[in-house]
Amino acid sequence: MTRQGPPRLVFLTTAAERQMRRWVARRGADRGISAAAAGVLLHLAQHPGATVGDVTAALQASAGGASGLLARMERAGLVRRDVDPEYRRTVRLDLTPAGSEALGEVRGALADLNARLTDGFSPDELATVARWLEHATRTLR
Repeated sequence: MTRQGPPRLVFLTTAAERQMRRWVARRGADRGISAAAAGVLLHLAQHPGATVGDVTAALQASAGGASGLLARMERAGLVRRDVDPEYRRTVRLDLTPAGSEALGEVRGALADLNARLTDGFSPDELATVARWLEHATRTLR
């Protein structure tokens, strides 16, 4: 009798994450919107005036990586940086009109992706997947 081991969850999660990032990047390629840039747009939509540190933490990115990403997004006209008038050493980020337009595209693409990924699964199955992913995030923090 052959004993089958547990699913290779780390490998499967990593492979799925890579494919989702590529899918988002392909959808945003004409606008230069990577998966990380989509994350910035979504974060700033919920947290206008966030600091660079806030965005870096939300993306779970390195300071250098976030800085380069934000510089590219600023050059593309998607975000703007403003010095906080009260705390002059603090830089605040906001979406530009082009960033808000791109955000609409990102939300549409993510709704499409979510529909594709959840097709054929029951709400209970999806709740279990979500619970496991949340558990992995909390456990490895």
